Amino acid sequence: MPPLLAAENLTFRYPGAERDVLRGVDLSVGPGASLGLVGESGAGKSTILSLLLGLQRPTGGRILVDGAPLDLSRPASRLAYRRTVQTVFQDPYSSLDPRMRVGRSIAEPLRSLGIEPDARAREARVAELLADVGLPADAATRYPNAFSGGQRQRIAIARALAAEPRVLLADEPVSALDTSVRLQIIELLQRLARERSLSLLLVSHDLTIVAALCERMSVIESGRIVESGQTTDILTAPSDPYTQRLIAAVPRLPSA
Repeated sequence: MPPLLAAENLTFRYPGAERDVLRGVDLSVGPGASLGLVGESGAGKSTILSLLLGLQRPTGGRILVDGAPLDLSRPASRLAYRRTVQTVFQDPYSSLDPRMRVGRSIAEPLRSLGIEPDARAREARVAELLADVGLPADAATRYPNAFSGGQRQRIAIARALAAEPRVLLADEPVSALDTSVRLQIIELLQRLARERSLSLLLVSHDLTIVAALCERMSVIESGRIVESGQTTDILTAPSDPYTQRLIAAVPRLPSA
């Protein structure tokens, strides 16, 4: 069975730039599997995410969905891909329209993707999605500024799940949250991925988050994948010097 979503020999160079920011990147995530993409700021994580979302086209290589090259040239193919792949962004404060009630924001994919044309059915589905992420149904009638950062990220996750995607791309989903809230969102993503058999591709610089959510991980340095494998194997016995430095830099509590 081919991977659900894969990048094959992916290369990218911004217009006018002198060098590639991605060089021969290979990534894959299977059905119901989880992959963490780890690297420092500027390593190329966000560029990979942009390419996987179809926001930019690779300079070289290709993106595969169920083993077939991704083709977003036709409206129907773009619509199908939006139903397959959804995203949760880093900043819950900027990812929601402050002028739009929460219910309308969550219902937007149901309408725009043609999933649920009936308004009453959309309202019922929004209530179900809010319950799935641990929020009351009356949250639908309120605006984003009425919620905390953690609650807003729950709303963003509910909106991403509205399309019933097969793949969830999570871009630093807890880095903007208070430490006390991070564990709650991690546990929520774990449960939703398990219950919905979601494939998860997590972009993060935080190895502890990747360890909690991802069975496999890939490490990127300066636009190149330097190490890939089972998360536990890499964290316990990293082979690449860059990975070794990342792990050594993880803060540890002082011993008593």
